[in-house]
Amino acid sequence: MAALIRTKVELFYDVVSPYSWFGFEALCRYRSHWKMDLVLRPFFLGGVMKETGNRPPMMVPSKGLYMQKDLLRNAAYFGIPLKLIEDPFNVMIEKGTLRAQRFLTAIAHEHPEHVEGVSRELWTRIWSRGEDIVENESLRLAAKAANMKDFDIQKCFKLMDDSTVKLALKKSTEDAIERGAFGAPTIVVHSKDNPEMFFGSDRFPLIAQMMNEEWKGPFPE
Repeated sequence: MAALIRTKVELFYDVVSPYSWFGFEALCRYRSHWKMDLVLRPFFLGGVMKETGNRPPMMVPSKGLYMQKDLLRNAAYFGIPLKLIEDPFNVMIEKGTLRAQRFLTAIAHEHPEHVEGVSRELWTRIWSRGEDIVENESLRLAAKAANMKDFDIQKCFKLMDDSTVKLALKKSTEDAIERGAFGAPTIVVHSKDNPEMFFGSDRFPLIAQMMNEEWKGPFPE
């Protein structure tokens, strides 16, 4: 019976974070290899940073320079077609991803089977093709690429400004903070004792050890 027990793993993420993309793809790949129930939980990274007093890496010059090289190294390691954003301050700070995260939250509410696909398409738009993810047409194209129907997309658009979705995104953000989140990705492993929080996309060997699983690198196949 013990072999049938599956561990709940929550991934708190924001598509503004490229490191979240690395963690997202790794966990999705391992979903069929580990005894794991993966729960995707879009949250608002801006809210986490404000509440915890954290600062974006680009606001610290030495971190920003390091991050450029580190992102390309990680993209090659995880096999993700990431390209550096030409104007990161405008894209990540001024435009932000609040509307994208509300859109994902609305999808999670109405059509959770599409959260994975639309999240991936949004990351691809912003971090691979340098495209917008704020305007409705941009969100629609991402959802269409993830095989959502027009009627369902429109329904999610209407929900984006509804209090139900706003409160759901706020709760997801607060839940992450309560678990100790200060950035993204935040991964919470619900072990048999207590939930354990891991930050970043480079903690998978430790996560595997906690779950009595094996980390075989970014491609378990």
